[in-house]
Amino acid sequence: MLGFTRLLNFLANLIMTISVFALIVGGGYYLINRPYFNISQVSLLPSKGNALNHISPASIQSTINAGIDGNFFTADLNFLKEKVENLPWVRNVEINRVWPNKLVLTIEEHEAYAKWNEDMLINTWGELFSGNRDELPEDIAYPQYYGPDGSEKLVVQRSGELATLISPLNMSIKEMYLSDRYAWRVVLDNGIELVLGRDGGAELVDPYGGQQQAINFAQNVKRFVSTWPMLLDRIEDRKISKIDFRYTKGFAITFTPEIIPEETDKK
Repeated sequence: MLGFTRLLNFLANLIMTISVFALIVGGGYYLINRPYFNISQVSLLPSKGNALNHISPASIQSTINAGIDGNFFTADLNFLKEKVENLPWVRNVEINRVWPNKLVLTIEEHEAYAKWNEDMLINTWGELFSGNRDELPEDIAYPQYYGPDGSEKLVVQRSGELATLISPLNMSIKEMYLSDRYAWRVVLDNGIELVLGRDGGAELVDPYGGQQQAINFAQNVKRFVSTWPMLLDRIEDRKISKIDFRYTKGFAITFTPEIIPEETDKK
């Protein structure tokens, strides 16, 4: 009899505990799903040291509205982060909740460094991104790079090396080409084309081996820089159109053909 009484007390306490738990869960569910907690405010902030020059607040708001499924408590911020980072010019975004119905997005915008192939851009981290080239500032001459898929980081690395090496000549890169066989060709801002040959340091990404008869990239550029003053003295008024460095002990120069105006017979 005593054991039966204890069993009844245990069952009564268990039912009471379950009822209280269900009441708390039900009340909590009711509370967190009130319209008061629906996301009604979205604020955009630039990340530290960054500026939002190309990102439209309207496009961010539209993406949030279309992607949000839930409220302050239940919104999937990782899902929203993925959606926002798929927008043009957005490199990274951190999303935080602010009580009781607000989201704050701290956005890092891509900073364009160069144009890549036909329609892509490269940022200052050497990463590809899509963005409207017409939005680039007109007062900045962005170089145009071309290369095989997956070679953008190598091209950015080599362009930085080249820019440093030719800086004493007050020249800059206008176009830079990396062929499918990992050979370099560069057009400078003064119109001179440099044919630099195969890249001996690209063997990790070069499907053709890179080391076979490869000519060192930096060595060729240094040769160009060291010989440039001498070339200026010797070429006089002639204009160089191309310098081919695919030789072990020298280089070949192509001059721009001179245009001699035809004399007309005077009547």
